Amino acid sequence: MKDLEYYMMLPYNYIIHSIRDESGSYFYARVLELDGCQSTGETFEEAYTNLKDAMKGWIETKLENGFDVPLPVGYEDFSGKFVVRIPKSLHYKLTVEAEQEGVSLNQYALYKLSH
Repeated sequence: MKDLEYYMMLPYNYIIHSIRDESGSYFYARVLELDGCQSTGETFEEAYTNLKDAMKGWIETKLENGFDVPLPVGYEDFSGKFVVRIPKSLHYKLTVEAEQEGVSLNQYALYKLSH
């Protein structure tokens, strides 16, 4: 059976942002794969430490109540391909623009998404 220590050793994706708002300056931290697992701190290090504590509580609660704990998401989980439906008018516009640039629609869409 997988326990707390097992999950805490996995390579989860931590996202830590510097925040400046009406309450002041602080760091907001969350775990990408663990919905609602978040914390804050006055410094980056404090936010990270607090997040690790929040993870322990989050994972313990899931395990105690018989819920699955999501596993980390890694690059190997992605193929680099996704399908998106767009209006015919946008498809036409992008195709024309790609032709004007002398590239394929796929290359043009990649360019537009990355800029």
